Amino acid sequence: MMLFPIQFTWPYGGRSVFISGSFNRWAELVPMSQVEGAPNVFQAVCAVSHGCHEYKFLVDGEWRHDERQPHKNGEYGIVNTFEALPVPVEVAQVQPRLDVLNSMEVDTGLTHRISAVTLNQAMPRISEEDVQACRHRISVFLAAHTAYELLPESGKVVALDVNLPVKQAFHFLSEQGIALAPLWDNCKGKFVGVLSASDFILILRELGNHGSNLTEEELETHTISAWKEGKAYMNRQVDGHGRPIPKHLIYAGSCDNLKDVTLKILQSGVAIVPVIHSPSEDGSFPQLLHLASLSGILKCLCRYFKHCSDSLPVLQLPIYAMPLGTWVPRIGESSSRPFAMLRPTASLSSALNMLVQARVSSIPIVDDNDSLLDIYSRSDITALAKGRAYTHNLNEMTVYQALQLGQDSNTPYEMRSQRCQMCLRTDTLLKVMEQLANPGVRRLVIVEAGSNRVEGVVSLTDVFRFLLG
Repeated sequence: MMLFPIQFTWPYGGRSVFISGSFNRWAELVPMSQVEGAPNVFQAVCAVSHGCHEYKFLVDGEWRHDERQPHKNGEYGIVNTFEALPVPVEVAQVQPRLDVLNSMEVDTGLTHRISAVTLNQAMPRISEEDVQACRHRISVFLAAHTAYELLPESGKVVALDVNLPVKQAFHFLSEQGIALAPLWDNCKGKFVGVLSASDFILILRELGNHGSNLTEEELETHTISAWKEGKAYMNRQVDGHGRPIPKHLIYAGSCDNLKDVTLKILQSGVAIVPVIHSPSEDGSFPQLLHLASLSGILKCLCRYFKHCSDSLPVLQLPIYAMPLGTWVPRIGESSSRPFAMLRPTASLSSALNMLVQARVSSIPIVDDNDSLLDIYSRSDITALAKGRAYTHNLNEMTVYQALQLGQDSNTPYEMRSQRCQMCLRTDTLLKVMEQLANPGVRRLVIVEAGSNRVEGVVSLTDVFRFLLG
């Protein structure tokens, strides 16, 4: 098939501009470059076959068309159109491709002039070889570094005794501003598990279940150990004699390599793994050193690859162009898997049910236009310890009221969106990685530029599953 270069122009400004169309089957976003001396003009040259074509521009995450160029209502909304017809031109010598492209005139519209130079291949795109090369380099890096390197120069690690009442643990984690803690069993002389925000969500759901035997008063004396045992019965994790099957703690040694630590987190579906050092061979007197998370591991990756990202073209690819994250239906898609969002007036019980049933760690809170207002995460459950709010009927408490518990009462509701970590679909993978590497950030909400309309969510787990294949 004969392909010829066509120059496209977007003259209306923006931070990042891409083009896609029927000429590449709407399967690729081609980045457009800013014209020197004309900051509002972006251009790109695409390889196009003969015939009629449609195209659109992706400007700062929003699909746009140029109203001054031919356009029509198409399958993907309003699209620009053009017809590429071959123009015979005698060429004594075929110029190098870059010379041909640089010799084209710059104008404010779509250049229909077609060069007689044949392009042997389509515009550059990230190949499977590039993806595999990136994954190999990252895998080698992680395998060459240990969990010991994650330890900060100073800090604290909190552990809870399994005989501590659940209610006290709830209040303690709220006061410390943390969502989980390893569990220490003094009788066994070892760490035996982790108490997380998910446990508190399940407890509160049990409290709201009229058939539950667990009452609010019993939280005064109900221990963490008793809850873990009850949870095993609730999940039918029992042996043939009806006894709860003991679960082994998932942890990492200080000398374990970061690739193994990452795979433990991904395969077990946990948020952290304790880093434990045992000075004796029999495992006695274990020392809790740190809580390893995907965020900390990603920070090591970013620090190492930030200055050599040019050698890994995958890191410069916009996240929209790769299989990454969970998205609402995009242009050209007639359907997509359900995407969980809630209005601020939704009941807290519905939010907790969604967190458990959809197996997600957070839910975007949006207005009637699906624009992002806030986000409700599993870790927000500890805010209910303030004023014993967990004793209230969760069906009558709204998500908005629950989020207020974790905010300064003088802070306007609109300002709370600042705590939401957001990105654009056109942001590069490296930029998203750097944002996710910040402490406490587990996911980014992908929004439309300007309107903040939610388009998807990308999490730490999504990034590592992509990077490790």
